Amino acid sequence: MKTWILCSATTILYGCGQREVQKPNVIVILADDLGYGDVSAYGSGTIHTPNIDLLAKEGVCFTNAYATSATSTPSRYALMTGMYPWKNKDAKILPGDAPLLIKEDQFTIARMMQQSGYTTAAIGKWHLGMGNGNVDWNETVRPGANEIGYDYSCLIAATNDRVPTVYVENGNVVGLDKNDPIEVDYEKNFEGEPTALTHPEMLRMHWAHGHNNSIVNGIPRIGYMKGGKSALWKDEDMADYFIGKVKNFLAENKKRPFFLYYGLHQPHVPRTPNPRFVGASGMGPRGDAIVEADWCVGELYAELDKLGLLENTLIIFSSDNGPVLNDGYKDMAVELAGKHKPAGGFRGGKYSLFEGGTRVPFFVYWKGETRPKVSDAIVCQLDLISSIAALIGYDVKEKLDSRNFLDVFLGKSDEGREELVLEAQGRMAYRNGDYVMIPPYKGSERNLTGNEVGNLPDFALFNIKEEPEQYCNIADKEAQRLEEMKSRFFALTKGFYRADVEEEELK
Repeated sequence: MKTWILCSATTILYGCGQREVQKPNVIVILADDLGYGDVSAYGSGTIHTPNIDLLAKEGVCFTNAYATSATSTPSRYALMTGMYPWKNKDAKILPGDAPLLIKEDQFTIARMMQQSGYTTAAIGKWHLGMGNGNVDWNETVRPGANEIGYDYSCLIAATNDRVPTVYVENGNVVGLDKNDPIEVDYEKNFEGEPTALTHPEMLRMHWAHGHNNSIVNGIPRIGYMKGGKSALWKDEDMADYFIGKVKNFLAENKKRPFFLYYGLHQPHVPRTPNPRFVGASGMGPRGDAIVEADWCVGELYAELDKLGLLENTLIIFSSDNGPVLNDGYKDMAVELAGKHKPAGGFRGGKYSLFEGGTRVPFFVYWKGETRPKVSDAIVCQLDLISSIAALIGYDVKEKLDSRNFLDVFLGKSDEGREELVLEAQGRMAYRNGDYVMIPPYKGSERNLTGNEVGNLPDFALFNIKEEPEQYCNIADKEAQRLEEMKSRFFALTKGFYRADVEEEELK
């Protein structure tokens, strides 16, 4: 094992300073709606993800890893800023025309890396807003990723199922014909434009709930869009498009330190894997999309290897939240799942306060630096910013919710977080040690997707080490522990916790 000596914010030396080397590159790969049980590294026998598994088997494989939130936007906000998303009232699922959620002067992981001499890039899914709330997609859209620390960005504004269905590179729509301007509206349709309700004969994929507005590539979306025909993405080619951008970035920056945020769009709906992956999983489009995501990871790994960068690149792989099967399209995800358990046996999934909502795959790999290990330490994406700061010798002066667990992420320690506040659509849960407390919330037990959302009639307490499925409420048996956890939870969330909040309606 090499010994690292941090001599400054811009220099790292081997051993006793024999020769200067480049600072370690850092790559964060974030999948979209990928569950704990959706990768074979955790023992699933129903799906095969060899490239993702390689990171787990040759790196540190975490079994107690969390996103802060059970939905995309707040989860990504926490990763980027090191702040709990429930402290920002606007950190909720955003429409495609939402303004940039992160303030331009806010501390971010990208800005930290940029200030430390790194070239930075954000490629893939974004879903953190763009512009100022009144976006003209026919001009350069600002502020965006470039204004919060990314030297280069090539993104989808929100999700694959939301308009605008175009790529945005450094604030500019790719391939746009100014004679066919883009118009976007999330309130009303444009006169004469077909929707899933008015022209169902145009659909090649049918909607189940909420996805019945503008039709793009035969797929109904959320929101209304007109124009921009030359700029529309082809859903089946999205994986190839973004991994191509990733490879270009790696090749162009192989001789200088870089930070890459790579947002996979799989297996979020609509699930449209490239034809070469169709049928690969035996579980229909959702399973095939996961196989495609695994291929993307393999392509990135192979490119790093080809460029001779593996020994100097820290790779972090995770997911933004837990899994969901029926998330708005009739793609047979439920019927074809068979014995597959996307949440790995945990209760709930996306949108849920139960473990399935926020317990996610999490692997850290650095060739020659991380020793193969399975770690039960409690870790969270929230802590990446402070931990990476420690790696590169950056002195974080901002007051963040993020904590430094670099030794844990590198497999040198098992002393992870003792406590963590988890969030799902404005509702909160609290983990402390082996216990999780869920406060009571009003609302239905399940939402439109069929996922249990964690609305319970009274305070519930679970020992998730002994009973990870969370069906055994021990609140009465452990009354004193419950009161202690309630007291700590209320102290942590003072001014933010609301007992009367109900989960957002799916749109």
